Amino acid sequence: MVNQRTNQGTTGNDSGDMADPRLERQPWESGFAWQPDETHWTRSRLLRFMEAQGIGDLDELRRRAAADLSWFWDAVIRDLDLEFYEPYRAVVDLSQGAPWARWFVGGQYNYVHNALDRKASGPAAGRKAILWEGEDGAARELTYAELATATDRVAWGLSGLGIGKGDRVGVFLPMVPEVAVAILALGKLGAVFIPIFSGYAAPAVATRLRDCGAKALITANGFYRRGSVVPMLPTALAAADEVTSVEKIVVFPRFADQPLPDDARVIRWDDLPAPQATAFPTARTDAEDPHMIIYTSGTTGRPKGAVHTHAGFPIKATQDLAHCFDLQEDDTLFWITDIGWMMGPWAIEGTLTLGATLAMYEGAIDYPQPDRLWDFVEKHRVTLLGISPTAVRALMTRGDEWVKSHDLSSLRAFGSTGEPWNPDPWWWLFRTVGGERSPILNYSGGTEISGGIVGGFTIVPQKPCSFAGPIPGMDVDVFDEHGQSVRGVVGELVIRQPWPGMTRGFWQDPERYLETYWSRWPNVWVHGDWALVDADEAWYILGRSDDTIKVAGKRVGPAEVESAAVAHPMVVEAAAIGVPHPVKGEVLVVLVILRAGELVSEELRREISATIVSHLGKAMKPEDVRFVADLPRTRNAKILRRLVKAVYLGKTDLGDVSSLENSSALEAIREAR
Repeated sequence: MVNQRTNQGTTGNDSGDMADPRLERQPWESGFAWQPDETHWTRSRLLRFMEAQGIGDLDELRRRAAADLSWFWDAVIRDLDLEFYEPYRAVVDLSQGAPWARWFVGGQYNYVHNALDRKASGPAAGRKAILWEGEDGAARELTYAELATATDRVAWGLSGLGIGKGDRVGVFLPMVPEVAVAILALGKLGAVFIPIFSGYAAPAVATRLRDCGAKALITANGFYRRGSVVPMLPTALAAADEVTSVEKIVVFPRFADQPLPDDARVIRWDDLPAPQATAFPTARTDAEDPHMIIYTSGTTGRPKGAVHTHAGFPIKATQDLAHCFDLQEDDTLFWITDIGWMMGPWAIEGTLTLGATLAMYEGAIDYPQPDRLWDFVEKHRVTLLGISPTAVRALMTRGDEWVKSHDLSSLRAFGSTGEPWNPDPWWWLFRTVGGERSPILNYSGGTEISGGIVGGFTIVPQKPCSFAGPIPGMDVDVFDEHGQSVRGVVGELVIRQPWPGMTRGFWQDPERYLETYWSRWPNVWVHGDWALVDADEAWYILGRSDDTIKVAGKRVGPAEVESAAVAHPMVVEAAAIGVPHPVKGEVLVVLVILRAGELVSEELRREISATIVSHLGKAMKPEDVRFVADLPRTRNAKILRRLVKAVYLGKTDLGDVSSLENSSALEAIREAR
């Protein structure tokens, strides 16, 4: 049997200041809830990979991968049957240091060739590539051949608009088949796509388009959400008005009866220039050519544009889906996500590269009835369901009968990412939805990672709420504050060596990239998560070690929220924090300092909240806006959000306050209204 233990580092540590009181509420002692059976062993892609390499267990695989990066990633390429136009001369080049590792040097690789071209012209041509359902009941399916035809048409059309290799193009679309067509078409061109959350307001869209100098924007005129039409085109137009580089706006008519505005920049999806031939020639891009810039919010400054390459993000996504989730050609994956979050591109690129079926849904998963998700799973025979703890917490409150009225026997596994679990929803998903037969494959990584750092596996026993350990190819550890490997206590999640999916830095901001991930310990990536490994070598992620806020799994930096709050003319300064919530995981709370003489009122509170929504979208509506006279700061005027949060939550132990310049601000928060 595969040994799930990692046996990395040392055990035990006496650094009590790293302890976390949440640990007593975690299910360390509850034992293993799920064990793989012969079915999982027989079908496992990961087990076949290890056997082909002559490796007996996961420990050995992790050790060999860490000891020989070139051997491991070359073996992964062959295992996944990925085809390069031009073979690489070297797997990895570390001559510029670990932060700037170059992969598959000299190789020509375009992920669209593997995700689409090879399948459309081969035995998979008639296999279902995408199935889609709209909230209004509309439904469509595309085979690999049909998806290729649609992609070629759009690639020709975009080419006719002057979009080519290296051009940046925003993709601001709901989860409809056209979002996959758009990013594949841009990949064929060698262009770089910018995924943008469909719920963003115009300023947030404009920030991302402006930062990367986007040449065009692909959007829709709207989508359905809880029975209402959510307009997107007005938002897209308002954003484009603020970005001089945007020359064209391509609009998919989700609602065909809505006329387009009389705007020279706007062109209807169906009116793109006609193709010159049946197939568009896929660009022979270099392995290190960028294919995506995806923005992620941090704790300070503007959103960061993580640059990902053709032989980076798509290969990491494909490997994780194959080796963690055991995704195969007979599977149907449905991951509840949006194109603006990493899991959207991840699901599209990885699923199609493996030749499986991608299920897509537009709208709320509990509308018009609480069983909409379970009906979708039953109807489309979903085999792998990706769902967040937030969604599970919300669905479980609606009652078990909505689940039990559906045949969910097609589900062989769940995927989960975005935030830590707490026990009750984990057990509800495992028992009530999965019938104790389907593992919950916990998965944690990030936008800059291209997928997972730690995960679950279908051939490894599971503890509730835990991870089985590092994903092969990720040299992962937990460090104390001195940079020493620890077990049994909370520490920083770190990665000791580079991997192909690692971002190639932040767009036009290399110093910020180095400062964010590589500045604490030499040649060690510090991810910003608290982690713990227990005595059974089960791993747990316990939340962010920085100030990043996750509202229902959607990540936002406090600086972006604070900028939106200060846009209100009466607000001088603001501090944004995330506080625990039983359903959403975290909710947004904003503390504001008003201009001198301005009076506090409920109307003003609502105005400030509305201002934030107008900049960031409804998903980022604050749960609470508080008025304060001052905020805690260091001598160099940096706001100590950690203290803001601690005082707001009523904690008496505030930890180290030695850097605090104005202790009176703490009382101001306690007195906040």
